Amino acid sequence: MAFEGLSEKLNGVFKRLKNKGKLNEADVKAAMREVKMALLEADVSYKVVKDFVSKVSERAVGEEVLNSLTPAQQVIKIVNDELVALMGESNAKINFPNKPPCIVMMCGLQGSGKTTHSAKLAKYFKEKQSKRPLLVACDVYRPAAIDQLKIVGEKAGVPVFEMGQINPRKIVKEALKHAGDHGNDLVLLDTAGRLHIDEELMNELLDIKKIAEPNEIILVVDAMTGQDAVNVAESFDKALGIDSVILTKLDSDTRGGAALSVLAVTGKPIKFVGIGEKLDEFEVFHPERMASRILGMGDMLTLIEKASENVDEEDAKRLAKKVKEKGFDLTDLLSQLKQIQKMGSVKSLLGMIPGIGNQIKDADIDEKQFTRLEAIIQSMTPAEREKPSIINPNRKRRIASGSGTKVEDVNRLLKQYEQMNKMMKQLGMSGKGKSKKKMRNMLSGLGGNIPSMPGNGGYHGKGMPF
Repeated sequence: MAFEGLSEKLNGVFKRLKNKGKLNEADVKAAMREVKMALLEADVSYKVVKDFVSKVSERAVGEEVLNSLTPAQQVIKIVNDELVALMGESNAKINFPNKPPCIVMMCGLQGSGKTTHSAKLAKYFKEKQSKRPLLVACDVYRPAAIDQLKIVGEKAGVPVFEMGQINPRKIVKEALKHAGDHGNDLVLLDTAGRLHIDEELMNELLDIKKIAEPNEIILVVDAMTGQDAVNVAESFDKALGIDSVILTKLDSDTRGGAALSVLAVTGKPIKFVGIGEKLDEFEVFHPERMASRILGMGDMLTLIEKASENVDEEDAKRLAKKVKEKGFDLTDLLSQLKQIQKMGSVKSLLGMIPGIGNQIKDADIDEKQFTRLEAIIQSMTPAEREKPSIINPNRKRRIASGSGTKVEDVNRLLKQYEQMNKMMKQLGMSGKGKSKKKMRNMLSGLGGNIPSMPGNGGYHGKGMPF
């Protein structure tokens, strides 16, 4: 999980500050030394760390902070503000020209995820802004690069323009003509990468830039390479002149130093981040939300957006009506499981809930539990799904055999379903405390043991992965 180590260390620093109550200048300076070490360990550029700590310290030792009723909270707010400023204040967007097409040139080193993220970007604009993107295969050197773009393009539902392994300069010229003839208002040029920055690569990119006159040059960098990602961004910017950055594999980088250094070092904003291998695991980069995640405050806005994107409003209304009139059956549960899966990994979703991210960092969350639960429900007859009470021992053995699971797994699912069904019926009638406890028990399990969460009474258990 991104920023895992940094988040844990910063929260430790702030906890100690809160325990002190009243603060003096020495307390703040001691805390800032710890913050400095935490940032350096997260692979943030030394110059960036030095400037950041200097700004925070200057604001934090002011009379207004030290004499306030909640000085520790004030310090945390200052750190949050400076983190947001460090990453860019607000989301930087791609500016589309008045006259289409918008030409986006994708560049980066080999292995950074450039081809996949070209497709992710195309899919994003197709679905979110109703654009008609065209992916252009300009990488004629890497084996199977064209085939890879075709595959991810098909998955994204976006056409791919390719002319085989000929001069990429000619491909770009013909692609722009094709886009004009076919009404494509967004052209994404997937250019070739190299294992390192070399003169040949840059000359080719400069030629393509001259021919295409792109509206945006996006550099794709691998967050896992840490400080090297920032060095790559700086080199590309000096040689080519980039406009923005897509940071990939942010979900795998527990340090997160690249995300905190790119803008400060290059002056170029991060506009999107890749958070997984699937084409949907792609987010707009919001500095204020990222700062909130780093400080363990969660990211409810992104969670709400994910839910609204993946949950059909009409289906939700139909389900609410059905539950009220007939109850909640296993077909409904199967539908809910599929919707949750569309939103991403359970661990990342829970990490967006304030106060939970750090609590679950060591939890063994079994994502495959979804697949097993689906298999169990799909092995049932329509009558069994509608009325689980008819499932006797013989039926349980048949269901377990059909789903490749054990009878104990079927029993566990049925028990959790009963609890969930009761909660659905009683929610809103049994009082806030009881409803909260019931909901808490439904969220527990996740295929492993969940540590004590704020306000959950320290529940540990196994069961449903939601």
